[in-house]
Amino acid sequence: MTHFSAPGDGPELDSHDARITVKVGAEHTGGAYEVFEVDAPRGPSVPPHTEPWAKSFYVLHGRITVYVDGELHDLGPGASISIPAGAVNTFTVHTPSAQFLAVCLTDGMGRFFRALDRATPDRIPEIAGRHGIELVP
Repeated sequence: MTHFSAPGDGPELDSHDARITVKVGAEHTGGAYEVFEVDAPRGPSVPPHTEPWAKSFYVLHGRITVYVDGELHDLGPGASISIPAGAVNTFTVHTPSAQFLAVCLTDGMGRFFRALDRATPDRIPEIAGRHGIELVP
């Protein structure tokens, strides 16, 4: 199936630390992959965590530091990183905001974002657990 997403198109989801726009959903790829546009404000995002899917980030604007298994990676526009399934990871935005693409080679990330959308903060650990995400103290 061919799917076209114009600038500004796509369902918007609130992950509490960023606005996620679904650019290519699992329904467009038979569940093979998904592409999200992430708009995040300055500051740290979610606590370090693991998830059962691999993902990649590609920075469109702004600067972020991505933490993966004890290593810090500074990413600016045009930089990318792949994060293996099960790796401890998080990111911090160092500019007023950052925009990047997140690509996941399953429908796992999208299912998690949809479950998290507009949930109260006290439900985040329970929702994360249901999707195989472990928050790392």
